[in-house]
Order: sequence, then structure tokens, then C-alpha cells
Amino acid sequence: MAAQDTELAARVGEAMFAGDIASKDTMGMSLLECAPGRALMRMEVRELHLNGHRICHGGFIFTLADSTFAFACNSRNRVTVAGGASIEFLKPGQLGDVLTCEGVERVLQGRHGVYDMTVRNQRGEVVAMFRGKSTQIQGTVIPEEQA
Repeated sequence: MAAQDTELAARVGEAMFAGDIASKDTMGMSLLECAPGRALMRMEVRELHLNGHRICHGGFIFTLADSTFAFACNSRNRVTVAGGASIEFLKPGQLGDVLTCEGVERVLQGRHGVYDMTVRNQRGEVVAMFRGKSTQIQGTVIPEEQA
């Protein structure tokens, strides 16, 4: 992986995260890394994330994985959107848990990609597995002349 690709991915991640009100402000996520075809995000389970069973609502875990997916598949500075996604919930998230999601590109062919996200708690236990399918559309995340 070329250093310029890594630098570009980091700049793309910074630009996207700066405007990502849902992930950053609403959900309280942190973007830890954005690299070519890969991303790492973190979120602490807070009171507002709990459902009626007093565990983290699955929709919030899905959102963490979906946001990580977005950073991984846009990391090459091509505007990319989800074409579909699925998730398997394996362990509940508890109040105070720190969930970290690692996203990895599995296949990128033409405009389409497949990405796997693994959500773990602070003990390294797998909370959820998410698979996303991406489609590149027109445009770049940051202007070509800045890339």
C-alpha cells in the first residue's frame, strides 16, 4: 500500500467525519482510523443507547457498523454508498461498554465492493458481525486537486 494512498484515506476520513453529525454528534462515535479499504470506529454505550431490556439497541450497533462501513468504502476518495447490508447480533452491548468496530474490504471489483465489519466490546468479545455491499457513484469526497 503506497504512502500516498494511506495519506489520502486519512484525509478523506477527516473530511467525512467533520460533517458526519449522525456519527459524531448524535451517536458519540470516534473515528480512530481510515485507511485504504479499512476503518476503525469506537462508541461508548450510554443511557440513550439502551432499549427496553436495558441493553444497547441493535439499531445503534448497526449504526456503528454502518458508519465504519461508510468510511472504509469511501477511503479511496470515490463517493460510495451502501447497496445493502446485513448484521448478526451475537452478544448484547451493556451500559458502559466501549464498542469498537473494525471494517475491512473483502472485494472491490469495478464500482462494487463487499466489506465486513466486526464489532467488539472492551474485552474483545464479538458483539456483532456486519456485511455491507457498496456501489460507487459519481463524485469524490474531497476535490481531485486536493487529493
